[in-house]
Amino acid sequence: MKKLLLAFYGDDFTGSTDALEFICRAGAKAILFIAPPTAAQLNDYPDLDAYGVAGKTRSLSPDEMEKILLPAFETMKATGAKHIHYKVCSTFDSSATIGSIGKAIDCGATVFANTTIPVLGGMPALGRFCVFGNLFAKMGIGSEGKIYRLDRHPSMSKHPVTPADESDLRLHLGKQTAKKIGLIDIIQLKQPVEEINCDEAIVLIDALNETHLLKIGEWMNLQANEKQLFSVGSSGIELALGKYWNEKKVLASISEWQHPGKANPLLVISGSCSPVTAMQIAYAKANGFEEVIIDAIKICTDGVMESSVFDAVNTLLQQQKNVIVHTGPKQTDNLSSEKLGTALGQIAKAAAERSLVKRVVIAGGDTSSYAARAMEIEAVEMIAPIVIGAPLCKALSKNISINGLEVNFKGGQVGSENYFEIIKQGKLHGDTQS
Repeated sequence: MKKLLLAFYGDDFTGSTDALEFICRAGAKAILFIAPPTAAQLNDYPDLDAYGVAGKTRSLSPDEMEKILLPAFETMKATGAKHIHYKVCSTFDSSATIGSIGKAIDCGATVFANTTIPVLGGMPALGRFCVFGNLFAKMGIGSEGKIYRLDRHPSMSKHPVTPADESDLRLHLGKQTAKKIGLIDIIQLKQPVEEINCDEAIVLIDALNETHLLKIGEWMNLQANEKQLFSVGSSGIELALGKYWNEKKVLASISEWQHPGKANPLLVISGSCSPVTAMQIAYAKANGFEEVIIDAIKICTDGVMESSVFDAVNTLLQQQKNVIVHTGPKQTDNLSSEKLGTALGQIAKAAAERSLVKRVVIAGGDTSSYAARAMEIEAVEMIAPIVIGAPLCKALSKNISINGLEVNFKGGQVGSENYFEIIKQGKLHGDTQS
């Protein structure tokens, strides 16, 4: 195998495909696995520059996270990848009790020999900006929404599981780890990379624009030197490293992608509580999509999906209707992500096994990891950039009905109101149209 440049572990499936997109756009040959790949699996892909693991730690307790992350990080360390990245949501969704980023940092410190663990705070390409340690976020990714301080964000401040009540990421993460947290701010980023340093166990790094990211990529490579560097942050890590590797001609960026064509019918399964997703569902309904509403409370209480739901979805798909399956306005907070995501995945799997769809959208960060597992997806490859942060992918599976299925994983904050129409049309993002 080639020397691996990067291995990343995503805390959910939607965020993992986000990281996959940015490293692939930088020109890396990469695959996203659903579990840390064995040496034998990696040997099947000798041309890989990078790989990812789509985890589910965003919805777990710290003790559950530790049981998963310590062996996962050891496995990833053994691959020899120069950079090991724990990929989190660009709005740092987490708390001391659920999806603790601090616990992930502590696990990384146990496995890797970093003097300091870098935490990248911003991702300008997704409308996330970190200035003097405070995170600001646009309302919606890939949209023209307004920018808010995180603790005043109309959606993130009201997240049903991990509401954002603090915009200073040092204070936010300080509730999740006992390690001291320093800061490299936008003023320090004006210095030559050799002069940028921080002596704390964790260093948060500001990012306001892509010029900052290029310097951060250079700085991270300097920190890695001849050893592995463990880092934490959004897909800004992939963008920063990719930009640096492009400049040094380690990788050649990809600007043209084959058009994937239209998908008719399109199936959308959504466990998202985001008002952005709600807006997208309303738009799709007004433009010809049919909806099937499931009883999320019953599913999460009884663990059973009624057969009538499968029948309704499959009948509509047979009629060439575009279908959105979601929980409706009656969904309550703190439902089981595992039960709900599994039920949604079973719906998509049943439709694929009847050859009713070629493309499926899975919406909702917390539920996506469980939906993918229920669909028997083992890994995905990126096909094309559609909406920034949510690429169109091809599923790899031992289930022949799932293998080759086109899948799109959408986080709650991703996309403009016509998102599902864009995915149905397969329109390529920005200047990548071919």
